[in-house]
Amino acid sequence: MAANNKDAHAPAFTNTNKWETRQLVTMALLCAIGVLLSFVEFPLLPGVTWLKYDASAMPAMVCGFAFGPAAGLAVGIVGAVIHGILFADFSGALMNILVVTGFILPAALVYRKTRSFKGGVLGLVLSVIAATLMAIVGNLIITPAWLGVPLDAVVAMIIPILTPFNLVKGALNAVLTLIVYKSISNLITPKKKQVKGR
Repeated sequence: MAANNKDAHAPAFTNTNKWETRQLVTMALLCAIGVLLSFVEFPLLPGVTWLKYDASAMPAMVCGFAFGPAAGLAVGIVGAVIHGILFADFSGALMNILVVTGFILPAALVYRKTRSFKGGVLGLVLSVIAATLMAIVGNLIITPAWLGVPLDAVVAMIIPILTPFNLVKGALNAVLTLIVYKSISNLITPKKKQVKGR
């Protein structure tokens, strides 16, 4: 009799492939949105028109909050690769992969452990710092190697240009992530996985 009762309730606890397919479709959609956003760019710092902001990392971060760090990272990296292929920009793709990794992993990992608004904010603060550091490291390695800019010239730009630009860029992406994720989290996350406080 106990076995029959267990079988009777089994479907309520059994996960099917229906959500897995929906998750993949959602990830693909977020990736496409990220690629589209990569075409909408504009300078942030006066006089530094070659450094431009775009919000392409935001959909990947939304995915990281919704489905975990691996999913968010997959969306971010695939988007960076597609953008690099479309623009034939290998060095830019490498730089974007480094930055998107630094931006997504800290926040997604923290939010996975503490699924609350405070957890999201804390994770995003860490992500902004990590993404800025990854951008600096990438510029120190990739810019001299692929673009031919002297290393000392890159070093000279770290404090006055690279650091403030990437901090502002990361902060804008973080704010956008909080706004967008709060708005659509219940739509892209199944009810069985929704957590109070999101």
